[in-house]
Parts: sequence; structure tokens; C-alpha cells
Amino acid sequence: MAKVTKAVVMAGGEGSRLRPITSSRPKPLVPVCNRPIMEQILGLLVRHGIRDVTATVHYLADEIQGYFGDGSEFDCSISYSVEDTPLGTAGSVKKAEDELRGAPFLIISGDSLTDCDLSSAIEFHRSKGAVVTLVLSRVENPLEFGVVVTDPDGRVQRFLEKPSWSEVISDTVNTGIYIIEPEVLNLMQPNQNYDWSGDIFPALLREGKPIYGYVMDGYWADVGTLTQYREAQHHLLSGSVDLPIPGTEHSPGVYMGTGCEVEPGATLFPPLCLGNHCKVKSGAQVGPYTVVGDNALIEVGARIERSVLWDSAYVGANAHVSSAIVGSRVTLKMDVQVQEDAVIGDRCLIDVGSKIRPRVKLWPDKIIERGSTVTMSLIWGNRWRGNLFRDLGVAGLSNIEITPDFACRLGAAFGSCLPPPHRVVTSRDSTRSSRMIKRAIAAALLGVGCDVIDMRSTAVPIVRHFVRSIGAAGAVNVRKLPTNSRVTLVEMFDSRGTYLPRSLERKVENTFFREDFHRTDPDDLGSITYAARAIERYEHDFFEVLQPPETESKLRVVCDYGHTPLAALFPGMMSKLGIETISLNGANDSKLAPRTPEEIEAHTENLKQIVAKLHYDLGVLFFQEGERMAVVDSQGNAHSGTNLLAAMTTLVAQSESEPTFAISVTAPTRMESDLKSRGAHIIRTKADVRSLMNDALDAGVTMAGDDQGGFAFPDLHPGFDAMFAFAKLIAMLQKLRVSLADVATDLPQFRMAYSRVACPWEVKGLVMRRMAEDSQESNKVETVDGIKIFDADSWVLVIPDALEPYVHVYAETQDQDASDSLVGEYVRRIEGLVPQ
Repeated sequence: MAKVTKAVVMAGGEGSRLRPITSSRPKPLVPVCNRPIMEQILGLLVRHGIRDVTATVHYLADEIQGYFGDGSEFDCSISYSVEDTPLGTAGSVKKAEDELRGAPFLIISGDSLTDCDLSSAIEFHRSKGAVVTLVLSRVENPLEFGVVVTDPDGRVQRFLEKPSWSEVISDTVNTGIYIIEPEVLNLMQPNQNYDWSGDIFPALLREGKPIYGYVMDGYWADVGTLTQYREAQHHLLSGSVDLPIPGTEHSPGVYMGTGCEVEPGATLFPPLCLGNHCKVKSGAQVGPYTVVGDNALIEVGARIERSVLWDSAYVGANAHVSSAIVGSRVTLKMDVQVQEDAVIGDRCLIDVGSKIRPRVKLWPDKIIERGSTVTMSLIWGNRWRGNLFRDLGVAGLSNIEITPDFACRLGAAFGSCLPPPHRVVTSRDSTRSSRMIKRAIAAALLGVGCDVIDMRSTAVPIVRHFVRSIGAAGAVNVRKLPTNSRVTLVEMFDSRGTYLPRSLERKVENTFFREDFHRTDPDDLGSITYAARAIERYEHDFFEVLQPPETESKLRVVCDYGHTPLAALFPGMMSKLGIETISLNGANDSKLAPRTPEEIEAHTENLKQIVAKLHYDLGVLFFQEGERMAVVDSQGNAHSGTNLLAAMTTLVAQSESEPTFAISVTAPTRMESDLKSRGAHIIRTKADVRSLMNDALDAGVTMAGDDQGGFAFPDLHPGFDAMFAFAKLIAMLQKLRVSLADVATDLPQFRMAYSRVACPWEVKGLVMRRMAEDSQESNKVETVDGIKIFDADSWVLVIPDALEPYVHVYAETQDQDASDSLVGEYVRRIEGLVPQ
């Protein structure tokens, strides 16, 4: 193979997650220790003998071309390929094809920080005879990156683009550094949009071309967020990155540029970096982990720590800047306080005595008047830590994290991302905090031009059905988290009544953080109305889908409504079916609703006693706002979890011809075998509710169910609906002329075990990689959700929790003791990987 002497530097990104500091400069020009990130990359290329560089540019391309010119000042030659419209990571390289003919070339991002040994990576590429080599890095949290799975020789087996925790089977991620043979460009047509990870690499993989992954030993970081940006400065200052720091090291860890002046009485705490021509006056304290740009002036008594200040910043007397980012030509006057995680854009003026509270962000050119306390951002607001969306929606402590101002921004972000017609349904549970948050969201939706149809306090299944039946663009439901009454959960549904697609969630999240909301003319603001005939619509479709059998039997049922809104609706529906009911806990009060396993068990035990004492045919407990249920038969036996799932699927299989079920990967294999013997088709889904619902809707499923009392019948709507599930249970028992106790007696015995293992977030990727490596000798492995390893008559499933620092372990064998032992074995393996 020919020598690699050419490189493509990808420099077209906007850096939207770094705003406001990228509002007026492209991300490759954002400085790390006073040197643009792309300049650090060019220095790395030159150090490894690569001096022929093509830069692909798009956003603020003139600024990049103006700074780097022809590259002669940086000991290299730079040409530019300007994208008028984005062509994707691969399409942009294709556009520069004329500069790359005849020899392999290297691609590297111009906005990430790395000290990768490029020479070793190139030698690896040559030794393997690869058409493409991807440089990989091991990271603690692989969720925001493209995970690459390789065999022991380094050959790529699989790509996972920004996986969820349940999909993580390795901690090696794509760094965006590639070594590519020129013939790969022949796969693309000019001026078309192509992505390396999404289009080209999978195509090469399908064709069996040799694609390899080189796992680098050095430092690599995607400087994609403001937190990562500050951390990159810390890593460079502390010596974790083998890249030069500008200036001269005047004392250990203290780097100063030319013309710096530090007056006697000033104190510098290493590590820190001062740019050219800085002045630090007497009594000032700077550092540790601080970067100050060129031409900055730090006045008497000022204190700066763990912060980044760009060029020409002014910090007044006795001002205090802590763990913040301050842009170019910003003026902080006397006694100003800039607190943790605050970001101040270019050319802002903060007048005397003002306080910029934690996490506040100011866009460029703002003026803060004397003595102000800024608790909310101008254009930007409180930063949400981590991902905005969790499995079921957006969750946080009531009125601490989920506040009215937060809710307004969330509602505006959601409304700004919806396609027309802009009709949005809103609903809530009965708590005051949920009412407050729902109203804030509704107001924001009106402000971005959405019409709001308010259902007030309504059961979630009815909300899902109503959205679908009226053709609304989406819905927002606010309630307490089913398992924790101190946490508010904001759920967002699409026009089908199911959870938003991940792609739309990311769009909402980006809009939220950027606060790039649609602003509506006052004459075009949305209107708010109350939902009309929602119950009637639900009842009509309920009975039409149910199709209850004609029967003379008169069942008697005890219904524990668990303080959900169902008590106002369900008794009348049961009466239409000729079923006599007794109601328990019918007051709609979410504060009293059973949430924990202990509370649900207590309600179930009480229900068992009442059913047995009254000699009723059935009892049902509704919980989680009418989404889930537990059932008691005439013998006083409780049916919940896996046993209830087995009973429901068995009844459906006996009542309908060749039904299709969606069940999660955690359900017993013996259940699947029993259902298949009855002519049923099985679709295995991930263990989370979202996947179960979406797969049920997309695959023509008869019924979807989980092992926690949730059942969905997509012909009615895609969500869990305990009212319909229980009515369906009764209808099937009547049709088949059997009792639930009889059905339960004939069910197979399931020998399953389960345990949850504490596992820090930063170790999860390692755990899943080790599980994947250990599974290579197994005859069968599934990665639908986590890693499921099969043996002759057993299996074990390891799934990292998406929300908490845990890993879940499930197992099934032919013997309960063996299942317990298998789970214990894997628990010990995982605990052995977790630092003590």
C-alpha cells in the first residue's frame, strides 16, 4: 500500500450544543488552551508527517479560511472544499475527491481533541490490508457515540449508532478518525448526501470488505458540549493529553504567553494557562484549572478558578468567576459574581455588583444592569443535566427540577418540532404540581402557535386513544412518576398515541437546549379548548374492538381502582356487559395511588380477602393511572407479573386463530414454546415499555404484554390499557366457558431467577463488552436488548439499566435452584468488574 501523506479535516460543523460560544464562530475555531481545536489537529498531523490537508467547510467557512489561509503558517498545505449544502460526513469527502486520488488518505475531525498515534494506526491499516480502518477509543459512557464491535483480530463485525444502554455490547466507539483507500470513494455519486457510519461502512460490511478497528491508547474527546469543553481544558492542563500548551512554563504547571505581566501580590495556582499580553494585578488569584486568553486584564482582588476566559476579557476588582466560560471581549465590572456552569457570550457587559447565577447562559452582546441578579438566561436558561428524555419522558423532582419555567421551555420546544396541523392534547393526573406544570406547558404551546385541547385529569389510556381518534399532532401528559410520588413525569406522545420516536426526541432536546423556539405572530397564537366527547369516543371503540360474546352468565367483580380516574367510567362500561361490580378506592387522588411494589402487594392482599369473603368471580386492581392491573380469581389466588402474562396470552391463543404476540426478551422461553404449540406467532422486543408499544403497533400484533401487568391491544390504541385488558379477559373466559383458576392450573411452571447489580455508569460499557467477549463460545447469542446467552436448556440475559446505575440479570433453566445459581454466577462476574 502507498504511504499516507494526505488528510481530510472535517470542519463543517456548527457546534450547536456549544452555543452561545459558537454563535459567531465555527466550532473548529473554538480555543482549547488558547489554541483553536483545529490548530491542535493540524499540529498532530504534521507531527506524524502528514502535511497535505484538505479541509471540508460549511458553517462560517470564511472564518476558517481566513484563520488558516493556505496553511503555510502551520507547516502544512491546506486546500478547502466548501459545501453549499451539507453533504454528510462521506458526501463532503467525495466532493473533495480530486485532491485525494491515487493513495490512501486519513480523515479526522477538526473539532475533537486527540493525541492519537496516527503513525501506529496507519501501520495497522497497512498490515491488515484494510480498505477502511476506523480509529476506536474506549469510553465510559458510549451512549452518545457510534459503538463499533470488532472480533479479536480487530475486524469490524457490527456498528451501533448512538445506542441505548440496552443495546450496548462494547465500550469501543468511533472517534471519526479513518484511514481509507481511495477506491472507497467510488461507492458514492457526486453531490449526494452520504454518511460514513450510516451508509458507506455498512455497505462495505455487507460486501465482506476488510474493515478494521484500531483501538488507540491515547486521549480522545468529542468536545461536543459545554461541560466537555471545560473538561478538555482541564485534561490538557493536567497533562492527560500529549499535546503542546502554548506559552512558556514559568513554574510547574503555570504556562504564560509573551508579554504577560503578573504584579507582586498576585497569586497563580497551577495548573493554568495565560495567553499573550495578559495582566494580573496585585491581590488577584487565578487558578487552578484556568485558561485566560490573550490581552486579558484581571483587576485587583479578582478571583478566577476552574474557568475559561477568551481573548480581551476584563475582570473587575473583587469580581469572582468560578467554573464558568467567558467569551471574547466580555466586561465583568467590579464585584461581579459569575457562578458555576454559567456561560457568557462574546461582548457582553456585566455591570457592577451583578450576579450571574449557576447554569445561566447569556447570548452575545447582552448588557446586564448594575446590581442585577440573573437567575434565568437571556435566550438561554437552566441547563438540564444529562439527556433530557428518559425511558418514559422527561422526569425530575417536582418544582425543583421540573419547574414552571422549565415546563414553558419544554412545551415550546415540543410545539416547535411538531408538523402541522398543530393540535396538541394536554392532560394530567390529579395532583396540584401536575396541574401547574401542565398549564405552563399549555401556555408555551399556545405561544408557538399550537391549538391546545385540554383533557384535564384523565386516565392515560383514554388520552392515547383520543389523540389517535381526532388526528392530533401529539399530546403531553403530566403525572407523578409511577414509582415515586416526588418526581414529576412529562410524557409526550405522537399522533399515534405512542411515545415519540427517538429521532423526534433528539430534535425536541436540541431545540430545548438551543431555545430555538418558533415565535408566532400575536394574531396567530393558538387557542385552547376542552376535549369534547373523549369518553364517548373511547367507549364506542372499546366495545367495537372488544366484541363481547352473547352470554347469560352474570359475573360479579370487585374493582380496586387504586385512586385512578377509572372509577368514574369503568362501572358503567361493566354494567353494559351485564357485569356486577363493587368499587374500592374510587376517589381520584394520585397522592394515595399505590406505587411501590409493597403498596401494590398490600392492595392485592386486601382484594384477595374481599373476593374470597364475598364469593365473587373475579377481582381486579388498577394502578399506574389505569395502565396496569393485577387480577384475583374466584379461589382467592392473585395473578400478576409473568403468570398473568401467561394467562392472557394463553386465553388469546385459545380464542383467536394464529394470533401474534409481542413479548419482551425477559419473558420465559417455555412460555414462547407453549404459545407456538398453540399456533401463535411471537415477536421478542426490548424490555422497555416504549419498544413493546412501538413494535406492537408496527408489526400487526394482536396483543403486547409485559411481566408487570401491562397489556396493549393495538386495534384500540398502542398503549397499555388495563380497562380494556380486563374486559378482554372476561370476554375470553365467557367465550371459552372457563374460569381464570382453571386456566392458571394448566399453565406451565416457569423456573426463572432475577437479580439487580449495582454498576456505576462508567463501568457499564466495560461490563457489556466483557459479557460479549465471554459469549463468543456460546452456540446462540441474541442482542435484541442487552446480551442474551443461550445454552442447551437455559439462558441468561444481562441488560444495563437505562436510568439508574444498575445492571439487570435474568435467567431461566429447567430447575429453580439452577436458575438461581446461574444468576448468582453472572452477578459475581459483574461485581468483579466493578471497582470496590
